Amino acid sequence: MKNKMKIFVLAVLACLVLAGCGSPTSVQAQPIGLEAAKAVALEDAGLSASAVSFTTTGLDRQGDTEYYAIDFTSGDSSYQYDIDAISGRVIECRISEGTALAAQTTAQPQTTSAPAAQSSSAQTQSSGELIGEQAARDAALEHAGLTESQVTFLKTKLDREDGRQIYEVEFYTQDYKEYDYEIDALTGEVYSYDYDVETYFQSSGSGSEITAEEAKALALSQVPGATESDIIEFKTDRDDGRIEYEGEILYSGMKYEFEIDAYSGAIRSWEVEKAHHW
Repeated sequence: MKNKMKIFVLAVLACLVLAGCGSPTSVQAQPIGLEAAKAVALEDAGLSASAVSFTTTGLDRQGDTEYYAIDFTSGDSSYQYDIDAISGRVIECRISEGTALAAQTTAQPQTTSAPAAQSSSAQTQSSGELIGEQAARDAALEHAGLTESQVTFLKTKLDREDGRQIYEVEFYTQDYKEYDYEIDALTGEVYSYDYDVETYFQSSGSGSEITAEEAKALALSQVPGATESDIIEFKTDRDDGRIEYEGEILYSGMKYEFEIDAYSGAIRSWEVEKAHHW
């Protein structure tokens, strides 16, 4: 009887041991690390670490997805990468030309004891600190070609767009033209903007409406250097019973969306943002 009991106890213990061995151990995936994320971005861009200057790096989250925001400049180009923190996959890549000059300029060491004069409110801050609301307002005004005495500010607020911090700046002029800007909170760069232009075009025809070609010419006149081949979308539409022309211009890393009233030639809507590269 004792032997049977011993055999039973040993069998139970064996089952428990086997059950414990068969249970999978749950291991939570860990982030790949900031340096590994930098390496992924550099490999995708085809650049070496010595050829770039990092402006923003850090772990961020959108919804349930953790990712590394890796921003850097090389030459006259600016690169913005979002790297999946677990898999190391490139979630998004944005490249813009001609915006990296300020970043390289401010990265030079200061040799004078007094603070160097800032030639532009949109100069990049190499310290990683936020530029502040006043600098964001100054950057928007400089881009719009206006002074603070000519506008009334509606809002200046720190927000987040596509994983990076931005200042939303809204103001209007004395003739009630509204401007909406998104300013990069670290570099002072204009991320996107839109405004009511109220620019008029005198039709050369005898009718009361401007032609599609005249509308295209009006839109292109707002983007120096762009030609008709840069118009990627154009159509005639009707809004509240009025005919209008709608289109998009893609030029020099920026996308311009416009709506032009066919009767008056007024630009009813004008929006600008960086073109996204995938």
